[in-house]
Amino acid sequence: MRWTYSCPHCEAMLNPDETVILLAEQRSDIFLVGLHPEPGNYRAYMPPGHEVENGSRWNFRCPVCHHNLTAAIAPDLCALDMVSGGVKHRVYFSRTAGEQATFVVSAEGMERLGTDAGSHSLEMLELI
Repeated sequence: MRWTYSCPHCEAMLNPDETVILLAEQRSDIFLVGLHPEPGNYRAYMPPGHEVENGSRWNFRCPVCHHNLTAAIAPDLCALDMVSGGVKHRVYFSRTAGEQATFVVSAEGMERLGTDAGSHSLEMLELI
C-alpha cells in the first residue's frame, strides 16, 4: 500500500520517496528528519550526529512553505494530509519524542495507533 503525504497548508508532497520529510526543530537545533510513512510505524531517520531525547517536545514544519504543522485543535500533535487508496485522511502524530500516538481521521471515523494513543482526548478531531 502506498501513502502519499502533503502539507495541509501549501499541499506540497512530503514523501517523494520512501520517507516523509519534515523540518524538525527544538530550540536552536534544526534539521530535516525522515519519518516512516506507514501510520503507526515510529521509525525516524535522523542526520548523523543528531540525537533526540525521549520526552523532548519538537516542532515540525513543512520543508517547502515552513508553516508550523502543530494542530490548532490539539497542540500536543502535528497534522499532515494523507491519501491512501484514493481516500483522503488527516493524520495527527505526537510532537513528543518517544511517544507513540498516531490518529488517522477520515470521513469514516478515526483510527488510533500506538501504545500512547489512549492518553490523548481527541473526540474533536476531524478531516478538514
